[in-house]
Amino acid sequence: MSNNSVFIEKLRSSGLRPTRQRVQICKILFDRQKTFHFSIKDLAKMIANDFSEKVSLATVYNTIHAFKKRGYLKEISINSDKTYFDTNTSNHHHFFNESTNELIDLENNEVGKINIKKKIPGKKIKSVEVLVKIANSN
Repeated sequence: MSNNSVFIEKLRSSGLRPTRQRVQICKILFDRQKTFHFSIKDLAKMIANDFSEKVSLATVYNTIHAFKKRGYLKEISINSDKTYFDTNTSNHHHFFNESTNELIDLENNEVGKINIKKKIPGKKIKSVEVLVKIANSN
């Protein structure tokens, strides 16, 4: 896929100047066959391994949050100190393996009907996404 013009447009539409470092972040995120889940710390390690030029953690953080704000990434909060991002922005569910810290897609057809009975005045449900926490059984 590796199309720099697509990456440059993603960056510009997110309000970011398309530097070499940010284009490299785009390649790691969007130049792949399958969507994936990552923490900012994990992504920073991937960038360090794949890119000879140093990319600051602030650049990674700001780029990811600009992409999230624009709708190119989805944020999944596991708890108060663990957040992942997903390149699959559709409404879908997840398993979270607490033994390996791995986030795994769980498609809508793999979860039965969810019935939310509580109503909050003046609000409507935007989406329902289930996070199922699992651990190794040993």
